[in-house]
Amino acid sequence: MITTGSKWFYGFGFFSLVLAAAYGWTTGGNGLGPVSVGYKGGVGDHLGYGVLLSAGIVSLFFGFVSTALRDADAAAVAQVAGTEAVPPVLPAQTSYWPPVAAFGAALVVIGLVSEAAIVVYGLIVLGIVLVEWAVQTWADHATGDAETNRRIRNRLMNPIEYPAAGLLALGVLAVAFSRVFLALSVESAVWVALAVGVMVVAGGFIVAARPTVSPNVVVGLLVAAAVLVIGIGVAGAVAGTREFHEHEEEGEHGVESEDALAPDLGAAPLIAEVAR
Repeated sequence: MITTGSKWFYGFGFFSLVLAAAYGWTTGGNGLGPVSVGYKGGVGDHLGYGVLLSAGIVSLFFGFVSTALRDADAAAVAQVAGTEAVPPVLPAQTSYWPPVAAFGAALVVIGLVSEAAIVVYGLIVLGIVLVEWAVQTWADHATGDAETNRRIRNRLMNPIEYPAAGLLALGVLAVAFSRVFLALSVESAVWVALAVGVMVVAGGFIVAARPTVSPNVVVGLLVAAAVLVIGIGVAGAVAGTREFHEHEEEGEHGVESEDALAPDLGAAPLIAEVAR
């Protein structure tokens, strides 16, 4: 019997294997190479194919482990704990990771038909969701008290989340806005940068002026902003960069060179003769 926790691992594993085959065929793979791991043909881009294949194999392995350990089975937990009564199982808490996972999957699909870099970004998002969602699910069932479970989860993940989230946010902002600015003209990029700065400052003032705002609302706004920024960055990457014209060398088409401006000393005697 497939357990509740293993269903996600099996689904993600098979989905990753299908994406690996599709990515291999769309990046130059031929024949049965993408489905035979290169034994009967090429696999295309080795990096992206290897990441997707590894993700699928690891996820299937975790699914087998989860099935063998019978996770989320109350009777099995009671048997392992050596108790007659079934331990209380709390309902799972509200999670923001399903929509984030859907966005990561959308990035992978878009990257398969546009740029390989977008596939990598989508895989990073899915990897983060895999870790965060698994830890949250584990913490929600660690004890019978919701507040204790929350503290256990925060003590484990907060030392990792805060620095990693800062670095990831800076990287995403830099890459996303660079794609947008490169796709726009020089004048439009300046105005867009100014508008973004004003929106960030105004949003900070609004949140700071209302200290009673629910943390869930703040998290929701941050997630929505992150999705918007990444979506705009993907749109800029798909649109491509504007044309750049190299500056012409002086002395060829622009300002005349020093030799052209220098007087012709050889013609000086002739000029003097004509003047007489």
